[in-house]
Amino acid sequence: MLSTWIAALLIVPATLLPILNPLSKVPVVAALVAGQPPQVHRRLARQVAVNCWFLMMGSYLIGSHVLAFFNLSLAVVQLAGGILIAITGWRMLSDQQDDAIPNAVASTCEQGWSEETLKVRSFYPISFPLSVGPGTISAAITLGASTPTRLKDWLLTVSAAVLGAFIVVLAIYLCYRHAARLVALLGRLGTIIVLRLSAFILFCIGIDIAWRGLTQLLAGLSAL
Repeated sequence: MLSTWIAALLIVPATLLPILNPLSKVPVVAALVAGQPPQVHRRLARQVAVNCWFLMMGSYLIGSHVLAFFNLSLAVVQLAGGILIAITGWRMLSDQQDDAIPNAVASTCEQGWSEETLKVRSFYPISFPLSVGPGTISAAITLGASTPTRLKDWLLTVSAAVLGAFIVVLAIYLCYRHAARLVALLGRLGTIIVLRLSAFILFCIGIDIAWRGLTQLLAGLSAL
């Protein structure tokens, strides 16, 4: 039983962290909070972590039921989400202005955030779709759809998923909390390199997610 619980615990960060890749978002987050006092950095990172945990666990627990209510298949979500992620990655890759991504985000934010502004900005665009996007949501729904139906096994699996999601948001918190410091260590050239590499990885992840969704849809058509 313990080995099953540990496996259920580890599969959540093992699945979601490569898609989330919080390190790749560090330059954007650093640009967003540029000029803000350190306490804003800390509060923002904490709020984003909380938002992301609820987004992931909400997708894990009720995502499949929401899809069923709207008569949508997971394959369609994967295809649409993968296309969106790939488009985002392509735009980041094709943009020739090195500072365009951070500046585009930072330009929407005024100095001296109020508590309400911080909550709004922490959810959009940082929590969704920058951190927890369609790929993460579809992956969380997939994990949730595979939970056992027997109550004892369900409670065991969900408790492991709760802790696994906490590990994921802890990584998000640490990366975003120290985003400005990490960018300072990387320097301008290092930041540009990280942005370009993360854009390419994001594009590849989008293509992979979309392809898996399309493969399932085509398999369903061939079975008709």
